[in-house]
Amino acid sequence: MLRVRCLRGGSRGAEAAHLIGSMLGRAMTGWVQGAFQSYSSSAAAAQPQRALEENAVTEPERQECPVCAYNEWDPLEEVIVGRAENARVPPFTVEVKANTYEKHWPFYQKYGGQSFPEDHLKKAVAEIEEMCNILRMEGVTVQRPEPMDWSFEYNTPDFTSTGMYAAMPRDILMVVGNEIIEAPMAWRSRFFEYRAYRPLIKEYFRKGAKWTTPQNPPCLMSCTIRHKLAAQGKFVTTEHEPCFDAADFIRAGRDLFVQRSQVTNYMGIEWMRRHLAPDYKVHIISFKDPNPMHIDATFNIIGPGLVLSNPDRPCRQVEMFEKAGWTVVKPPTPLIPDDHPLWMSSKWLSMNVLMLDPKRVMCDANEHTIHKMFENLGIKTIKVNIRHANSLGGGFHCWTTDVRRRGSLESYFH
Repeated sequence: MLRVRCLRGGSRGAEAAHLIGSMLGRAMTGWVQGAFQSYSSSAAAAQPQRALEENAVTEPERQECPVCAYNEWDPLEEVIVGRAENARVPPFTVEVKANTYEKHWPFYQKYGGQSFPEDHLKKAVAEIEEMCNILRMEGVTVQRPEPMDWSFEYNTPDFTSTGMYAAMPRDILMVVGNEIIEAPMAWRSRFFEYRAYRPLIKEYFRKGAKWTTPQNPPCLMSCTIRHKLAAQGKFVTTEHEPCFDAADFIRAGRDLFVQRSQVTNYMGIEWMRRHLAPDYKVHIISFKDPNPMHIDATFNIIGPGLVLSNPDRPCRQVEMFEKAGWTVVKPPTPLIPDDHPLWMSSKWLSMNVLMLDPKRVMCDANEHTIHKMFENLGIKTIKVNIRHANSLGGGFHCWTTDVRRRGSLESYFH
């Protein structure tokens, strides 16, 4: 219609018609080109977008963290139990000498670096398998470290050693809340013990647990100096770098208690204090013990405001607990025979018990007097015999690390 009307206006109308037609043509061409370019760009952009969507790495579905424990007595749901398989006698180094009784030194001199006596080890393995079965019957999920060959000799820039075992997870692993802390242990034979637990820890980490690993301490003190310190009854662990065994700590909600020992130095305690602050407080306590190593056969917290305190190694700060309203119980003298070999511990493993909940405890089937003590406290005893496993250095608390207990973070110490 526009072109017809222009034609009626003569030559000027024709020129106008031609000009308008050209403009409309260019506009249409530009619109088509733009539309095509826009479509092409969108299509090109869509291809890598689709590829990104197809290859996107998605986060695992959120689930409840499988690791959570705040104390020693909440209902136990999951636990790691150590292995006696392939256990080796540690080489008789100065730190081993400082932590063992003199009557057993000939044993270490003879068997250091070799397997524990075969028949004894087989019985220990069978006892721990039975312990695992009983835990499962009590409704507890049981996890185990990987079997390892501990006979290989390894070298670091500071020392050479063979391995020992993965029998006592309490020594190397501590759970505080939803965090697993690996201990930087002082014994050379236990330097690479963490390797047996790594598959388990990585799986817990993938499922949401925190995982902290302090640097293992080097062996920078000469053996001559260490021997002199041990002979003087002093600690063979210096303050050069942080070191601690997890078994020198005991948990009671927002408060953890620890001792300075032959395997835990003040620097290691300070590392833990700073790491856990401000949610937790770490208290140093001490005992009348000339050669301390691991707190749980000396001072074992078994309930809210309830603790077993070794009468042979009394706590110097016991008034602090009594003023806080705690009940301090002195367990009876152990019944284990004198001729039973305890190469790496004392008879007081009788109090090294594992609480399944505030009213159930796993304890030595042979210790009748401690059964009576627990009955008087209103606690049911789950009796298990691990006498041969005791010889390797631990009771029920030592042979386990509680991964998950059903409870919440509370304060029990005021």
